[in-house]
Amino acid sequence: MSQVTVTIDQKSYRMACDPGQEDHLVDLAGRLDKYVTHLKGSFGEIGDLRLTVMAGIMIMDELSELQKRVKGLESELDSVRKTRDEALSKADRVDETLTERLTALADKIESVTAKIA
Repeated sequence: MSQVTVTIDQKSYRMACDPGQEDHLVDLAGRLDKYVTHLKGSFGEIGDLRLTVMAGIMIMDELSELQKRVKGLESELDSVRKTRDEALSKADRVDETLTERLTALADKIESVTAKIA
């Protein structure tokens, strides 16, 4: 286990993380600190626990909105895939029909050529 020190609301916290995750953990703590700092600027000193809970709720609200967007994008992607699959299927049918008609036309040309010769 690796250890890293992060700072949130001007307080340092020593935390453990998997090796290689140190920068990610520092980044996450920095992002949380921005929420706490914003709330502290808006509401003043209302207590560390309350600030942390409010920041957590803001983050969960943001996460919830992002999850809704992801679901919407997944639904849109499914629709695009379905449309693509239908178009490919239609193109295959058109190719088959075209191949059949060209084969029939080639047979007629060969028949006419045989009669002429």
